Amino acid sequence: MSNQHWDATKIPDQKGKVIIVTGSTSGIGKEAVKVIAGKNAKVIMAVRNVDKGKEVVNVIKKEFKKADIDVRKLDLTNLNSIRAFANLIKEDYDRLDILINNAGIMFSPYSKTVDGFENQFGTNHLGHFALTGLLMPLLKKTEGSRIVVLSSTGHTMGNLNFEDLNWETRKYNTQKAYCDSKLSNLYFTYELARRLNKEGDHPRITAAHPGWTATDLQKHSALMRRLNKLFAQHVNMGVLPTLRAAFDEDAKAGEFYGPSGIMNLRGYPIAHQSNKLSYDETISRELWKRSEEMTGIKF
Repeated sequence: MSNQHWDATKIPDQKGKVIIVTGSTSGIGKEAVKVIAGKNAKVIMAVRNVDKGKEVVNVIKKEFKKADIDVRKLDLTNLNSIRAFANLIKEDYDRLDILINNAGIMFSPYSKTVDGFENQFGTNHLGHFALTGLLMPLLKKTEGSRIVVLSSTGHTMGNLNFEDLNWETRKYNTQKAYCDSKLSNLYFTYELARRLNKEGDHPRITAAHPGWTATDLQKHSALMRRLNKLFAQHVNMGVLPTLRAAFDEDAKAGEFYGPSGIMNLRGYPIAHQSNKLSYDETISRELWKRSEEMTGIKF
């Protein structure tokens, strides 16, 4: 757990690498694409709004004229869209070096995905669970491949209810639903790390959180937007835990990266521990089983 000031200058040239970033038309994802494209990688922007994605590419190319960016349609609330995206990637590319599961929603009003899942759990966890499973063959055939899963400090307030994962019988609490989804991201990360470790040569999976970073993710919280001026860091700092989890050669499978400052809200990224509940293997195995049943995706 180094306290060194790790930043994007530590990322070596990525020429020849293929990297997917989900949810990359704004916030952390957009910043990650800019940094990675500047390191000469082939970046695939996996986004719901392709036109908006192309606008982002035009902006990035003003700074990095040779940026190599492919914008692809991906709707994480729709399993058919996830399958279609993964199938096209496997047809068009013979390698996948890094998958960054960045996309997410926070504190949204109650709704369900196309497939009937509570929207935050369905998008933040199940969508990325399915995507990772479908892309696993390509990741496994790429030497040194990596997976990064974006969680949140909000995981500390999560506690899954397996009797009602889709909030069909409980009164909906959008904050709790979000925190449950972010805890699920960590269960997924740690369980997949354990499973891959048994296979020997495998993709390396890590997790990250951005601390308190001002992004569009906070659009449903007027309070958080007001407090941004006091607590939030800029996106160019908030992206660093994601980048360290993806590119630091010393990062180990199952490590969790976030800001080093007070309450992990701001600062340069370091590896630290998530809460005790997130390491419960019985819960993570049950969530894995339920996730396979709900998505129809088996790793």
